[in-house]
Amino acid sequence: MYKPLNTTAAFTIEYDGIVNALYTNCGIYKAFKPTTQYKINPTNFKALWDTGATDTVVSKKVVDALKLQPTGITGMVHADGKTTVNTHSVSIFLPNDVVISAIRVLECNLPSDIDILIGMDIISKGDFAITSSNGKTKFSFQMPSTHDIEFIV
Repeated sequence: MYKPLNTTAAFTIEYDGIVNALYTNCGIYKAFKPTTQYKINPTNFKALWDTGATDTVVSKKVVDALKLQPTGITGMVHADGKTTVNTHSVSIFLPNDVVISAIRVLECNLPSDIDILIGMDIISKGDFAITSSNGKTKFSFQMPSTHDIEFIV
């Protein structure tokens, strides 16, 4: 059972060693707007969490697997310049069982081992922390945001 957006939920992932990329599995389903708890079986894909990305991006593999239809086009600025890409509306199921319903995502070529790039349009809705003590990276996220995180002692 997945939780509606007004329910606080969190996850923490501990990686073996220090990592330079944060990966999780995230589910995707065609866009819908839930009003209460619901049960849907989304398709799971590998996601990279990217604080340098403004928008969330999905690969052609995701678009084809879900048979998504474009909802529009937009310009996308990236390391190689600017490209015009299709937009789609999807619901994204985060590892903390919270669903981002009917969010606009961009379709773009991603490295073959990544299906979703979670951008700041999602990350900024919650509390996001990365720590690297004891030789291990820990990545924590909760949504919605409930408090400030400050490391000043």
